[in-house]
Amino acid sequence: MTPGSDQSSGDLTRDDGYELDRSAVAAILYAVDTEDKEQLTRLMEPLHAADIADLLEQINSNDRERLIHLYGREFDGEILTELEESVREDVIPILNPQVLAEAVRDLETDDVVDLVEDLEEPQQEAILDVLEDADRVAVEQSLSYPENSAGRLMQREVVMAPEHWNVGQTIDFLRESDDLPEQFYHVILVDPRMKPIGNVTLGKLMGARREVLLVDLQEEVFEVIPADQDEEEVAYAFNQYHLISAPVVDGDDRLVGVITIDDAMVVLDEEHEEDILRLAGVGESALSDSVADTSKKRLPWLGVNLFTAICASLVISQFEATIAELVSLAILMPIVASMGGNAGTQSLTVAVRALATKDLTGANVWRVIRRELLVGMLNGLCFAAVLGVVGMLWFSSPMLGAVIGTALVFNMIIAGFAGTVVPVTLDKMGIDPALASGTFVTTTTDVMGFFIFLGLASKVLL
Repeated sequence: MTPGSDQSSGDLTRDDGYELDRSAVAAILYAVDTEDKEQLTRLMEPLHAADIADLLEQINSNDRERLIHLYGREFDGEILTELEESVREDVIPILNPQVLAEAVRDLETDDVVDLVEDLEEPQQEAILDVLEDADRVAVEQSLSYPENSAGRLMQREVVMAPEHWNVGQTIDFLRESDDLPEQFYHVILVDPRMKPIGNVTLGKLMGARREVLLVDLQEEVFEVIPADQDEEEVAYAFNQYHLISAPVVDGDDRLVGVITIDDAMVVLDEEHEEDILRLAGVGESALSDSVADTSKKRLPWLGVNLFTAICASLVISQFEATIAELVSLAILMPIVASMGGNAGTQSLTVAVRALATKDLTGANVWRVIRRELLVGMLNGLCFAAVLGVVGMLWFSSPMLGAVIGTALVFNMIIAGFAGTVVPVTLDKMGIDPALASGTFVTTTTDVMGFFIFLGLASKVLL
């Protein structure tokens, strides 16, 4: 039996959560190898666009190109929006111009903007050229807003109604309209100046009598998003106020678009991912990146870490004579630095996350710092007792155990302080705390840990 010979569309299940079944992937690749377009279409048809995007990201570039050519006109625009940026840049030139045109025409304007904003100019033009004139103008207007702003995130297709309409008028209008968005959650009420004044959910609209005025069905929570607002702030507003959609206004407070919860949650997810990557010093990265690109992104922060390591080494060099006389200090030094570094990372992670969610503010920052200092002291005392016993039993020196225990307590306190103060200070300076905090905190705990431990040892043990 050959791979895929008995594979039906109903067999494309997922064995592990939402991960694609490996046998399904193998069957698809076999259909590509045998150039069986009918079988490939049958296997791909039940897959969601996000699953197809995952498939294209997981296979190598040669298989990806052959699959796209064989799949032909079945290629959907949603697949492009789900692809990682680096893979998307490789896929677009492969697509037949007619296939690309058909794929893009079915997308909402916000999806087209998301698709083209990070592409090179020739690829941008290739997509914009296939759009109808009205859609192209709408996309270009969105691209005129600052990068990572609400204007880039919004869709131009808006369902709105005058504030004086009733339910019957609105329903009749919706039924007669030929260009409604594929998905929408609210009817936005506007005044004669096109200023949004409220939202009416579709559920309330459909459940009310025809003569009921729309203003009587408005939601209590109504947030308006400025077009130039940072998309991170937009995502925060959606999460904070449990919004489903929100109107976007220009500088004159006129309605220009709408942002829906799916787009806001994508931003929130991207911000979380970005913070995690930056805390690790790897920047924006993807598994599909080449070796050269990955190396280029990681080199700068490895260079910074090298510099900070040299700083710590310079501190150690000041106590060269002490270490030469007591070799046991060299054995125990990494313990102080490592414990301090881990404690600092714990405080740092909590602080960066709290800053991102606006839970850590000027009103409670000193309370949080005091808490981290006390936590550091308590944990330091616990482990100092353990290290005191270790120092006494391992090196038969109670004083050595006391020195390393004392150094550990002080370094854990410093770690809790630095792990909170450093990201807060960087945030006040307008610097992303996730980007640089880790390096500063690690340097602080390493340098202070070595200095306190070796300084105490030179005073007490010699």
